[in-house]
Amino acid sequence: MYDRIRKTAFPILAAMIWGAAFVAQKNNTTGALTFNMSRSVIAFLFLLPVILIFTKGDIRHILGERTKKETRTLWIGGVCCGLALSAATFLQQIGLDSGTEAGKASFLTAMYIVIVPVFGLVLGKKAPVNVWISVAIAVAGLYLLCVKGKFEVRPSDVYVAACSLLFSVHILLIDHFSARCSGLKLSCIQFLTSAVVSGIGALAFEEPSWSGIAPNLGAILYLGVFSSGVAYTLQIIAQRDANPTVMTLLLSMESVFGVVSGAIFLHEVMSVKEYIGCVLMLAAVILAQLPVKKMLERRRSGKKKDSSSI
Repeated sequence: MYDRIRKTAFPILAAMIWGAAFVAQKNNTTGALTFNMSRSVIAFLFLLPVILIFTKGDIRHILGERTKKETRTLWIGGVCCGLALSAATFLQQIGLDSGTEAGKASFLTAMYIVIVPVFGLVLGKKAPVNVWISVAIAVAGLYLLCVKGKFEVRPSDVYVAACSLLFSVHILLIDHFSARCSGLKLSCIQFLTSAVVSGIGALAFEEPSWSGIAPNLGAILYLGVFSSGVAYTLQIIAQRDANPTVMTLLLSMESVFGVVSGAIFLHEVMSVKEYIGCVLMLAAVILAQLPVKKMLERRRSGKKKDSSSI
């Protein structure tokens, strides 16, 4: 029962938090690298005491495991995930700053729902037929939900498309390392890495200052604690032993929650086209959750029993 909740409810909750984060990011005025550094620092500091609670105050192993080999795996995983995440979020922000509309950026970013199963095939991880059908339905739903006008590819869109590739790599890295080490510690090291990388970039290319961060403090705290600290940790915990393609479909519900949050908090009016997109996304998620493989196996075993009785 817990596994079912973990693999279904956790990623949907993460998508809900990310969708609401769109409102928090709407009026950001500081640099992309400074913004990412700030939220990553908050996420790292938020997760440290959480880890202490779960390890019963064992400071010696707060960012390590019981053996040197396990600790090495934890740090390699955390650093790799952190590098992929920081690069992905940076490219996404560059695309937005260069002129890509938020809706189109959401659509292009969510293309990891196609990229992940393709990468999975290369890595020998096949997805059931119903999941591939769900992916096709989800792409159609995302298009209706996110793309407002004529779809044209501009230079700025290339950055967002590239970020989708990196988010796909991030999902597959989590799929690999979450089964080998603590999800909480992996997430914490991920944000430590992102904070360091974004911080170095901010010092090199921007002018980070408290006066620039202060006006965005509310958004940074929400994104640092909830969008980063809570949601990405839920993703890591949910992905342990889960199908990464199904997980991407659940996480892509972020777009639905983003549109709904805009309607609630920013008083944006949803069109009929967007409502249809939401319905298609929901249908895709439900279809992906159906145990088609088990149903077919039961049907085959039933036919065998019938034939043997004859």
